[in-house]
Amino acid sequence: MAKINGNTIKPGMVLQHDGGLWVCVKAAHVKPGKGGAFAQVELKNLIDGRKLNERFRSDDKVERVTLEQRDHTFLYAEGEMLVFMNTENYEQITLHEDFVGEDRVRFLQDGMTVVVEFHEERAIGIELPDHVVLTIVEADAVVNGQTASSSYKPAKADNGMRILIPPYMEAGERVLVSTETGEYVRRAD
Repeated sequence: MAKINGNTIKPGMVLQHDGGLWVCVKAAHVKPGKGGAFAQVELKNLIDGRKLNERFRSDDKVERVTLEQRDHTFLYAEGEMLVFMNTENYEQITLHEDFVGEDRVRFLQDGMTVVVEFHEERAIGIELPDHVVLTIVEADAVVNGQTASSSYKPAKADNGMRILIPPYMEAGERVLVSTETGEYVRRAD
């Protein structure tokens, strides 16, 4: 682990602080009229999800943690447990649905490659691909007067998710959906 100055903390950095692992969510660098500059940092605990606001001065030292990232393939769900396989050595790990997040679990598809982040051989984070391909199973009828450029209609995807799609699309079509926002991106190739 490397020690860094408190004023160099940026969002996304993982820090060893106050006896735990924290990820920087927001960082605002402040230079008051009187006194020294500091960084006002919002931290989120990677293990239990607690949030913490801290103020770091430029002469404060913090431990920056480097996470090991490994590609894993999603194999299957077994109840509330999800089974992933390391693509290099074929070892399987089992993670709880809560670890991935309820809103992100619905994007997992058999054979999908995800990045699992480890710290000292303990899984502490998971990154999904930016987009997934879903098939529309139900699409509402177009309402007269809607224009294709500015309006969308509700639809249901094969994973049970409700999304808004352009009015010209019908059931059976494949669409690209953002895993971050859950919104329609474009028609799949």
